Amino acid sequence: MLGIDRLNDIVRHYEELMSVLGEPDVTADPKRFQKLMREQAELEPIVRTFQRHEQAVSDQRDALEMLEHENDPEMREMLKSELSDARSAIEETEHELQLLLLPKDPNDSKNIIMEIRAGVGGDESALFAADLYRMYCSYAMRQGWRTELASYNENGIGGFKEITFVIDGQGAYSRLKYESGVHRVQRVPETESGGRIHTSTATVAVMPEAEEVDVVIDPNDIHWDVFRASGNGGQCVNTTDSAVRLTHYPSGIVIHMQEEKSQLQNKEKAMRILRSRLYEMELERKQNEEADLRRSQIGTGDRSEKIRTYNFPQSRVTDHRIRLTLYKIDQIINGDLDELINALITADQAAKLAKMDGNDVA
Repeated sequence: MLGIDRLNDIVRHYEELMSVLGEPDVTADPKRFQKLMREQAELEPIVRTFQRHEQAVSDQRDALEMLEHENDPEMREMLKSELSDARSAIEETEHELQLLLLPKDPNDSKNIIMEIRAGVGGDESALFAADLYRMYCSYAMRQGWRTELASYNENGIGGFKEITFVIDGQGAYSRLKYESGVHRVQRVPETESGGRIHTSTATVAVMPEAEEVDVVIDPNDIHWDVFRASGNGGQCVNTTDSAVRLTHYPSGIVIHMQEEKSQLQNKEKAMRILRSRLYEMELERKQNEEADLRRSQIGTGDRSEKIRTYNFPQSRVTDHRIRLTLYKIDQIINGDLDELINALITADQAAKLAKMDGNDVA
């Protein structure tokens, strides 16, 4: 059932926002204007869908009233068709509104910091970690998002023992938050002469990028070490102490950063990652306290959860949380993730709707 009073309140608030946005003192304040514009953009789909719903209800009422007084067989058939269309529109808009009114994840609009770590499988797991990194970079490019490398540790043959990078784009967290967990690959490694299939794993962590207002860090809790960045020789050797190591005493988090040429830039990147890790730790603590909520969600954070298998011999990708199997591994590994992600979002929405319905019954 829809909360009509709540929807009417949303419409009134939306109309007030539209009026306020036209005031000169608001347009002269960029920060306030942007904040109000974001709120208006979030409410607009609800308002437009509710207007379609109300029109369909009105069409249904008119068709029923006319049917009561209409005797002409041809006109009655036309009215019955209009009535059927109106009822279908009511059902469709009610479902859309239920989804639009689901509680929003406050982190959905944030950029993300993604960490990929090689797991079981030695060099093959590091090569798989590199494949996952390229997959997410390709997906980000398809979405028009920007990626920025933060730090990495190579294994010497093209793989990564670990790699951390930023994905900057509207809605990045809302789309990629379901990727956290253990990813498993089954394939014949290039170094395997006997043609045997090996199983390896890599762990993906997706963290909303925290802003300074999200996490308060006491500078006294941080220790900085600076040293000369390692290089491959020649002109690339760093001749200044630009590399940094951040140690955060309360959490025990240690971050090495040497990708940038200046010490200041490396420190800024290290702080971005520290804020996001601390923010993620706090989110996980709250989720663990809200056990029912965590059970109702499609996995969005547990790094130990095996979420997906990439089977190359069978060209198969299986997401174990929603039992979805797609036979298009080449497309997926090249960044075509929308079918998987859309299915995960739909399953998550269905779980939340079912939980809401259960609470209504209770």
